[in-house]
Order: sequence, then C-alpha cells, then structure tokens
Amino acid sequence: MKIVDLVKRETARQAECIDLIASENYASDAVKAALASDFTNKYAEGYPGKRYYAGNEVVDEMENLVIGLAQKVFKTDYHVNTQAYSGSIANLAVYFALLQPGDPIMGLELSHGGHLTHGHPITISGKTYNRTSYVVSQKGYRLDYGEIAKAAKASKPKLIISGASAYPRTIDFARLSAIAKSVGAYHLADISHISGLVATGLHPTPFGNADIVTTTTHKLLRGPRGALIFCREDLAKQIDKAVFPGIQGGPHENAIASIGVALEEASSPKYVEYCQAVLDNARELSQSLQKEGITILTDGTDNHLMLIDLRPLGIDGTEAQSRLEKEKIVVNKNTIPYDDASPMNPNGIRLGTPAITTKGMTTKDMPSLAKKIASILKR
Repeated sequence: MKIVDLVKRETARQAECIDLIASENYASDAVKAALASDFTNKYAEGYPGKRYYAGNEVVDEMENLVIGLAQKVFKTDYHVNTQAYSGSIANLAVYFALLQPGDPIMGLELSHGGHLTHGHPITISGKTYNRTSYVVSQKGYRLDYGEIAKAAKASKPKLIISGASAYPRTIDFARLSAIAKSVGAYHLADISHISGLVATGLHPTPFGNADIVTTTTHKLLRGPRGALIFCREDLAKQIDKAVFPGIQGGPHENAIASIGVALEEASSPKYVEYCQAVLDNARELSQSLQKEGITILTDGTDNHLMLIDLRPLGIDGTEAQSRLEKEKIVVNKNTIPYDDASPMNPNGIRLGTPAITTKGMTTKDMPSLAKKIASILKR
C-alpha cells in the first residue's frame, strides 16, 4: 500500500458519500492546484517588503493580492493577516497579542455550541487564561444577551469571544461588541462557520463592531485549510508580531495562494447564489426532518447547520453516526446543551449543508434525504 493508493481511496470515498459534516466542503480544482503549486518550495519568514530570505518578489505580490481580496470579499478596511496556519493558531495569536497569562476571558461553553479554542479548560487557551463561559438559555437554547451582559459585568473579562461551531441561530455581533465595550474588553468574533454568509450579506457582519475577526478558510469559503485574521489598524502590529515571530516560523505560501483563489471564487455572483442555496437547503432539511418526527434544537436554523436531539429516539450520537455512515451519510456526533452525556458519547448529532450544496443538491432533494435519515435513526 502506498500513499497514492490511499489518496485515490479517499477521493472515491468522498465521491460516493453524502457529506453532512457542517465544517467540511469541497475545494475546486483551481484551489487545489494553487495548494500544490511551486509556492510550496519557498521560505518567506516575515511580511511583504520585510522578509528574512531573498527571492520573495512574487511571494510579496501574491500575499498583498490575497490581503486585498480578503478586504474586498468581506467589504472591510480592517488590517488582514493571511499567515496563520489554522483557525486555532489564529485565535491563539489574538490571545497572545492582547492578553497576559491569567487574564480573564469569556467564550461560549463548548457543550452549548462553542469551540475548543474559545477557552475550554482542556486547551492551551483555557490553561493560560482565566476563562468564564456564557451559555444558551435553557428554554429555546438561544443566546441570552442580557445574561451575557450580566456575566461580563461580574467577571470583567479583557476579551469576549463570539462565534460558534454548533449554534444554528443568528449571532448579534453588534450587541456583543456593546457588551464588550461596557466592561472595557476587546471583542473577538470568530466567524469560521459562517464566513461565507457574512461575506455575502446573509448574516449580520461583525466588521465595524468587533475589534478582531478570525475565520478559517476551508468551510463555507471552500478554500484550503488556513485562516485569516482581521483587526482594527491600531492592533495590526500586535497581531502580526504574535503570528510571526511570536507563534510561527515561515508561512505556508502555497496555502495563502490557494486561499487567494478561493477568495477570487467568492467574489463572483455565483458564490452569493451558492451561499443562499446552502441556507435554503438547511432550512428545508431541518423542516423535513421535523416532519419525520426528528427533534431539532432551537426548532430550526438560521444558518448552514442544525442539531438533532437524539434522546427521544433512545440512541446516542455515536450509534447514530455509525448507523448513518454505514449508509454513506456522514455526520458528526455532537454535545447538546444541558445534557450530562460525555463528549465522546453525546446525545446529539450535527448536520450541515455546505458540502451537499457544492455537490449540487437542492431543496427538492431535502425531503427524501430527511426521510432516509429518519428511517435509519428510528430502526
């Protein structure tokens, strides 16, 4: 067995499955070609015009172009750093730039839809900083901004992190920025899951409110694995120094070039149509699942994902994930709010529509897909 054989097998697996993992998507041939380009051969420590290696004339031009594309796509004049290797590194760089060890921070609780990098105790951010979590309401599972404001007033964080990995409703970034400002905190908006919706105006933007915005580039943006950090101009030097030389060495210029191709694709009218189709499919799938007797947390979705509460069916997330995968439907098990089940064996699953929309599925396909999912879960 050689790696090339495993590459072929993975290509075949992706082609034949229905991918409902909310954080996955399919990159275009052009995006993958840039990732495999000769930019992978080049060392480019530093930033455009200030490199530690010679031979970076083309790299500088490319990286500056990607910065401009990011500003264009997200309709912002914020400073842009394209070099973070991942969303996790991007968030860590923000903490490293703006905080001291032990400083208080606030993020959405993981089991309530947050992300590990938002200060979960098991992670470096949770171990380095004094994290307080905010949660969704017990009735309706929505963010309660009044309660978040009370929690912020009590804990007085230096940084409030918004954004989520499993929250199906609209996030009021302006309200969260106001809360942060009221306690003298920075506001970091992590839009990794909804970046395409923000870029196309299908979700309220954090730009102009949040001090820093981070996003991965491989979800709705359909780029390679990487990240973008946007910040107010007065924070630019701190953020750039935190990325390099604070955390990283040489940037992956092939990945940055590939991100640029994805941003070029996201600049087209077709991309707006794609993101609208993602929303339409998510809403139709959610409604169709409910008609089949499946419990959807928050009673629906405003974005690209939904959470299924499996407790009424008497099965857990591990069992549901396994049953569906045997039928070539790929999902991920997921915690649900106010449930004591282990994260490794939770009582929920998360479904998303970005990948199936890229493959060409439409709202007409959702009722039959929902019926199939329901029949598998109810066996």
